[in-house]
Amino acid sequence: MVTISKTRLQALVTAAWLNRAMIAVVYIWFGFLKVLGTSPAEGLVTKLFNLTLEPFMGIQTFLLILGIGECAIGMLWLSPRLTKIAFWVLIGHLFMTFLPVLFLVEETWQSFFALTLTGQYIIKNVVLLSAAWFIYVFREEA
Repeated sequence: MVTISKTRLQALVTAAWLNRAMIAVVYIWFGFLKVLGTSPAEGLVTKLFNLTLEPFMGIQTFLLILGIGECAIGMLWLSPRLTKIAFWVLIGHLFMTFLPVLFLVEETWQSFFALTLTGQYIIKNVVLLSAAWFIYVFREEA
């Protein structure tokens, strides 16, 4: 069994809370931009929407639902009791955010192994995933 000093444990708890707060900020901010109709990702979302969900609803309705959903994900991270739910909802959302890398190749790849700025924007979500995993693993202390 590994023993952790009180100082180290407090550092882990602080790191978990910082990660929790930053995930909330990113999700609430980006979601709010979608609700307002000012998200720079709207074009990319629309292209993927046209390939997948267009027969089921209008794009404006989808963007509103997506924006509200992202804000909700952010708010979930602010409650330690909801960490497990927040983590799995975030996993589902991040899965969807990676879809353009597969389905909108011209938007996300310049050449083999070279991403466009849009592709880099998507791939950086692994940092969100890593932060979420850290919180999820240490949720008892967080």
